[in-house]
Amino acid sequence: MATTNITIRIDENLKAQLQELVSNLGMDMTTFFTISAKQAVREQRIPFTVSMNIPNEETKEAIEEVRQMKRNPSYGKAYTDVDEMMRDLLE
Repeated sequence: MATTNITIRIDENLKAQLQELVSNLGMDMTTFFTISAKQAVREQRIPFTVSMNIPNEETKEAIEEVRQMKRNPSYGKAYTDVDEMMRDLLE
């Protein structure tokens, strides 16, 4: 299979972030763009998903809080009035 070169202009900071991500996923930039192109052609659509699916600490804490609230509904505060809820949120 013959190959060809492609030149892409991209923000320097975005490139560095993407390089770090694809490296953490075990690939280089060429592999990433080849995977992206093959998937787009095969599925005839964009977007596609390639993800490490690792939530940050804040998200992990929020998930655990929701789990606790599901186990024990008295853990959180319930509202029957939107205005009351907004007052509490804005305080």
